[in-house]
Amino acid sequence: LPDERRGELTRRAGMKPGCVLFFIADEADAAPKLAGQIREELGKRLGLIDPNRFELCFIVDFPMFEPDEETGKIGFTHNPFSMPQGGMEALQSRRPEDVLAYQYDVVCNGVELSSGAVRNHRVDIMEKAFEIAGYSRETLRTKFTSLYHAFQYGAPPHAGMAPGVDRMLMLLTGEENIREVIAFPMNSNAQDLMMGSPGEVTEQQLREVHIRLRK
Repeated sequence: LPDERRGELTRRAGMKPGCVLFFIADEADAAPKLAGQIREELGKRLGLIDPNRFELCFIVDFPMFEPDEETGKIGFTHNPFSMPQGGMEALQSRRPEDVLAYQYDVVCNGVELSSGAVRNHRVDIMEKAFEIAGYSRETLRTKFTSLYHAFQYGAPPHAGMAPGVDRMLMLLTGEENIREVIAFPMNSNAQDLMMGSPGEVTEQQLREVHIRLRK
Protein backbone atom coordinates (compact mmCIF):
# COMPACT_ATOMS: atom_id res chain seq x y z
CA LEU A 1 0.00 0.00 0.00
CA PRO A 2 1.18 3.57 -0.63
CA ASP A 3 2.49 5.36 2.44
CA GLU A 4 -0.44 7.76 2.31
CA ARG A 5 -2.97 4.92 2.44
CA ARG A 6 -1.10 3.14 5.20
CA GLY A 7 -1.02 6.35 7.20
CA GLU A 8 -4.77 6.79 6.77
CA LEU A 9 -5.46 3.20 7.86
CA THR A 10 -3.19 3.60 10.86
CA ARG A 11 -4.97 6.78 11.91
CA ARG A 12 -8.51 5.46 11.44
CA ALA A 13 -7.78 2.18 13.22
CA GLY A 14 -6.04 3.97 16.09
CA MET A 15 -2.97 1.78 15.64
CA LYS A 16 0.19 2.09 17.71
CA PRO A 17 3.66 0.54 17.31
CA GLY A 18 3.32 -3.25 17.57
CA CYS A 19 -0.30 -3.35 16.33
CA VAL A 20 -1.45 -5.59 13.47
CA LEU A 21 -4.41 -4.86 11.22
CA PHE A 22 -6.30 -7.75 9.58
CA PHE A 23 -8.65 -7.51 6.61
CA ILE A 24 -11.36 -10.16 6.27
CA ALA A 25 -13.50 -10.36 3.14
CA ASP A 26 -16.50 -12.67 3.54
CA GLU A 27 -20.23 -12.77 4.21
CA ALA A 28 -21.49 -10.48 6.98
CA ASP A 29 -22.14 -13.41 9.34
CA ALA A 30 -18.89 -15.24 8.57
CA ALA A 31 -16.41 -12.36 8.88
CA PRO A 32 -16.87 -11.74 12.64
CA LYS A 33 -16.48 -15.47 13.36
CA LEU A 34 -13.23 -15.60 11.40
CA ALA A 35 -11.98 -12.50 13.21
CA GLY A 36 -12.81 -14.12 16.54
CA GLN A 37 -10.92 -17.28 15.61
CA ILE A 38 -7.86 -15.24 14.64
CA ARG A 39 -7.98 -13.33 17.92
CA GLU A 40 -8.33 -16.53 19.96
CA GLU A 41 -5.48 -18.28 18.13
CA LEU A 42 -3.17 -15.28 18.53
CA GLY A 43 -4.07 -15.10 22.21
CA LYS A 44 -3.04 -18.73 22.66
CA ARG A 45 0.18 -18.47 20.66
CA LEU A 46 1.31 -15.27 22.35
CA GLY A 47 0.39 -16.46 25.84
CA LEU A 48 -2.12 -13.67 26.37
CA ILE A 49 -4.87 -15.95 27.76
CA ASP A 50 -4.65 -16.78 31.46
CA PRO A 51 -6.24 -20.25 31.91
CA ASN A 52 -6.66 -19.65 35.64
CA ARG A 53 -8.73 -16.50 35.24
CA PHE A 54 -12.48 -16.34 34.64
CA GLU A 55 -13.72 -13.42 32.53
CA LEU A 56 -17.51 -13.02 32.54
CA CYS A 57 -19.68 -10.84 30.34
CA PHE A 58 -23.29 -10.37 29.28
CA ILE A 59 -24.10 -10.52 25.55
CA VAL A 60 -27.18 -8.39 24.80
CA ASP A 61 -28.98 -6.63 21.94
CA PHE A 62 -29.52 -9.71 19.80
CA PRO A 63 -31.32 -9.05 16.51
CA MET A 64 -34.93 -10.22 16.52
CA PHE A 65 -35.08 -11.10 12.81
CA GLU A 66 -32.69 -12.00 10.02
CA PRO A 67 -33.07 -12.78 6.31
CA ASP A 68 -32.60 -16.35 5.13
CA GLU A 69 -29.32 -16.70 3.24
CA GLU A 70 -30.91 -18.64 0.37
CA THR A 71 -34.43 -17.22 0.05
CA GLY A 72 -34.00 -13.76 1.57
CA LYS A 73 -37.18 -14.35 3.58
CA ILE A 74 -37.31 -12.71 7.00
CA GLY A 75 -37.30 -15.14 9.92
CA PHE A 76 -36.51 -15.27 13.63
CA THR A 77 -32.86 -15.35 14.61
CA HIS A 78 -33.26 -17.39 17.79
CA ASN A 79 -36.16 -17.19 20.23
CA PRO A 80 -39.44 -16.26 18.51
CA PHE A 81 -41.19 -15.78 21.86
CA SER A 82 -38.86 -13.09 23.21
CA MET A 83 -40.00 -9.49 23.59
CA PRO A 84 -38.77 -7.08 20.91
CA GLN A 85 -37.06 -3.97 22.25
CA GLY A 86 -39.47 -1.10 21.68
CA GLY A 87 -42.51 -3.37 21.62
CA MET A 88 -45.21 -2.85 19.03
CA GLU A 89 -43.86 0.55 17.99
CA ALA A 90 -40.55 -1.01 16.92
CA LEU A 91 -42.27 -3.75 14.92
CA GLN A 92 -44.45 -1.24 13.10
CA SER A 93 -41.89 1.47 12.36
CA ARG A 94 -38.50 -0.20 11.88
CA ARG A 95 -37.02 -2.51 9.29
CA PRO A 96 -37.18 -6.10 10.62
CA GLU A 97 -33.38 -6.36 10.50
CA ASP A 98 -33.11 -3.31 12.78
CA VAL A 99 -35.37 -4.67 15.55
CA LEU A 100 -33.48 -5.91 18.60
CA ALA A 101 -34.77 -8.48 21.09
CA TYR A 102 -34.59 -8.69 24.87
CA GLN A 103 -32.34 -11.76 24.71
CA TYR A 104 -29.13 -12.24 26.66
CA ASP A 105 -26.32 -14.71 27.23
CA VAL A 106 -23.83 -15.03 30.06
CA VAL A 107 -20.42 -15.93 28.65
CA CYS A 108 -17.29 -16.94 30.54
CA ASN A 109 -13.96 -17.23 28.74
CA GLY A 110 -15.77 -17.50 25.44
CA VAL A 111 -18.11 -20.28 26.63
CA GLU A 112 -21.86 -19.65 26.82
CA LEU A 113 -22.95 -20.52 30.38
CA SER A 114 -26.55 -19.29 30.39
CA SER A 115 -29.06 -18.07 27.86
CA GLY A 116 -32.33 -16.29 28.48
CA ALA A 117 -34.85 -13.71 27.40
CA VAL A 118 -37.74 -11.50 28.41
CA ARG A 119 -40.87 -13.34 27.31
CA ASN A 120 -43.21 -11.74 24.81
CA HIS A 121 -46.23 -11.81 27.12
CA ARG A 122 -48.53 -9.66 24.96
CA VAL A 123 -50.57 -11.50 22.36
CA ASP A 124 -50.86 -8.52 20.00
CA ILE A 125 -47.08 -8.05 19.88
CA MET A 126 -46.59 -11.80 19.45
CA GLU A 127 -49.01 -11.87 16.51
CA LYS A 128 -47.23 -8.95 14.86
CA ALA A 129 -43.79 -10.53 15.33
CA PHE A 130 -44.94 -13.79 13.78
CA GLU A 131 -46.65 -11.90 10.96
CA ILE A 132 -43.32 -10.26 10.08
CA ALA A 133 -41.72 -13.71 10.02
CA GLY A 134 -44.38 -14.94 7.59
CA TYR A 135 -46.77 -16.74 9.96
CA SER A 136 -50.50 -16.12 9.95
CA ARG A 137 -52.54 -15.75 13.12
CA GLU A 138 -54.17 -19.10 12.39
CA THR A 139 -50.77 -20.79 12.13
CA LEU A 140 -49.76 -19.25 15.45
CA ARG A 141 -52.94 -20.55 17.06
CA THR A 142 -52.53 -24.03 15.58
CA LYS A 143 -48.83 -24.58 16.22
CA PHE A 144 -48.61 -23.00 19.67
CA THR A 145 -52.14 -23.58 20.96
CA SER A 146 -51.46 -23.87 24.70
CA LEU A 147 -49.18 -20.84 24.91
CA TYR A 148 -51.38 -18.71 22.66
CA HIS A 149 -54.55 -19.45 24.63
CA ALA A 150 -52.84 -19.06 28.02
CA PHE A 151 -51.70 -15.56 27.12
CA GLN A 152 -55.27 -14.59 26.23
CA TYR A 153 -55.97 -14.42 29.97
CA GLY A 154 -53.23 -11.89 30.65
CA ALA A 155 -49.74 -13.06 31.52
CA PRO A 156 -47.55 -10.78 33.66
CA PRO A 157 -44.18 -9.62 32.33
CA HIS A 158 -41.64 -12.34 33.02
CA ALA A 159 -38.10 -13.32 32.10
CA GLY A 160 -35.61 -16.04 32.86
CA MET A 161 -32.53 -17.89 31.80
CA ALA A 162 -31.28 -21.48 31.66
CA PRO A 163 -27.84 -22.09 33.19
CA GLY A 164 -25.62 -24.78 31.71
CA VAL A 165 -24.23 -26.52 34.79
CA ASP A 166 -22.24 -28.96 32.66
CA ARG A 167 -20.46 -26.07 30.94
CA MET A 168 -19.65 -24.50 34.29
CA LEU A 169 -18.12 -27.79 35.44
CA MET A 170 -16.11 -27.99 32.22
CA LEU A 171 -14.52 -24.61 32.97
CA LEU A 172 -13.97 -25.34 36.67
CA THR A 173 -12.24 -28.66 35.92
CA GLY A 174 -10.16 -27.24 33.08
CA GLU A 175 -11.59 -29.61 30.48
CA GLU A 176 -11.83 -28.54 26.85
CA ASN A 177 -14.55 -31.02 25.86
CA ILE A 178 -17.95 -30.98 27.54
CA ARG A 179 -18.24 -34.75 27.14
CA GLU A 180 -15.63 -35.14 29.88
CA VAL A 181 -18.05 -33.83 32.52
CA ILE A 182 -21.23 -35.58 31.33
CA ALA A 183 -22.04 -38.96 32.90
CA PHE A 184 -23.20 -40.68 29.72
CA PRO A 185 -22.18 -38.50 26.79
CA MET A 186 -22.82 -39.17 23.13
CA ASN A 187 -19.86 -39.28 20.78
CA SER A 188 -19.36 -36.97 17.81
CA ASN A 189 -21.66 -39.21 15.74
CA ALA A 190 -24.53 -38.81 18.25
CA GLN A 191 -24.10 -42.40 19.45
CA ASP A 192 -24.53 -43.51 23.06
CA LEU A 193 -21.94 -46.29 23.24
CA MET A 194 -23.01 -47.46 26.70
CA MET A 195 -26.66 -47.87 25.71
CA GLY A 196 -25.88 -49.05 22.19
CA SER A 197 -28.02 -46.25 20.81
CA PRO A 198 -29.26 -45.64 18.21
CA GLY A 199 -30.27 -49.21 17.46
CA GLU A 200 -32.76 -50.97 15.24
CA VAL A 201 -36.44 -51.07 16.18
CA THR A 202 -39.06 -53.68 15.44
CA GLU A 203 -42.25 -53.17 13.48
CA GLN A 204 -44.22 -53.64 16.70
CA GLN A 205 -42.31 -50.81 18.39
CA LEU A 206 -42.99 -48.54 15.43
CA ARG A 207 -46.71 -49.34 15.56
CA GLU A 208 -46.85 -48.51 19.27
CA VAL A 209 -45.70 -44.96 18.57
CA HIS A 210 -47.68 -44.65 15.34
CA ILE A 211 -44.67 -44.42 13.03
CA ARG A 212 -44.59 -46.00 9.60
CA LEU A 213 -41.51 -46.26 7.39
CA ARG A 214 -41.87 -45.97 3.64
CA LYS A 215 -39.21 -47.08 1.20
